[in-house]
Amino acid sequence: MADFGFESNDDYEYHLRCLMNSSFNGIKTINIEGHKGRRKTAFANALGLALEYPNLFYYDFTQKSEAEGKVIIPPSEDENGVAETPVTDFDHIMSEACAFSEGEQTILILDQLHIADFKDHIRIYHFIKSSEWSYSENTLKASRKNLLILLISDEPLYHSLQKCSFRIWVNAVSSAQKDYTPADFELNDDVLPIMESLATVFDKLGMAPTHSEYKNILNDIHLSIHTEQQLIHSLYGWMEGINRELLYSSQMYEYLTQVIDKIQQYHGMDEVIIES
Repeated sequence: MADFGFESNDDYEYHLRCLMNSSFNGIKTINIEGHKGRRKTAFANALGLALEYPNLFYYDFTQKSEAEGKVIIPPSEDENGVAETPVTDFDHIMSEACAFSEGEQTILILDQLHIADFKDHIRIYHFIKSSEWSYSENTLKASRKNLLILLISDEPLYHSLQKCSFRIWVNAVSSAQKDYTPADFELNDDVLPIMESLATVFDKLGMAPTHSEYKNILNDIHLSIHTEQQLIHSLYGWMEGINRELLYSSQMYEYLTQVIDKIQQYHGMDEVIIES
């Protein structure tokens, strides 16, 4: 998933296995929860791309809010003068997801669901249960085998909708600790004392850097960091979700100083170049 814009130390393979092995007879659905922000959206899109499903459809319910107040073109009329109800963007996405799922694996992401009308929650629930989507005088059927739905909301879902979906919590930052070694970054063991000191800093911050974040920090250590302030700038600059107030606090200073001491000792040894 890191190749598609979402990097984390957390492993979501087990969650997907639980969902796919479920005996639920409706459309497989994931409810992505987490702190407010667009990290949940990044997770959903990266998951969709990582699964390599041929079709990915995305609808953001804030689009509906933004459309309010805009000039609306009057509905067209048939040959008998009867007005035809215009198809909403939401119904259009749903119908496309149904149609494509009949032939190929398809992912449907419904984002910012807390903005949606409650009746849309109910419609989605009945769709998941029956695999049929109805609007105007049209009814389309989705493939329960091929369609996967990802729901994203900043507020709890409608109870029945929650009961027919599998919940995944996406942390604002990676929670899983990883015991990195110099070899993980193609470095020699002379950088190990620095990494051991950094491990204490990460522990005090309650943080677990991802591989790319850690690699960037080590690159700064090799090329740029000589003071505690510079170390602070690099940590804050590269690590997503870091607590800035804690990072700048006096209680962190002694641990940062220990890292600087190790960096100074490191620069007294043969330097190792980190390739980008």
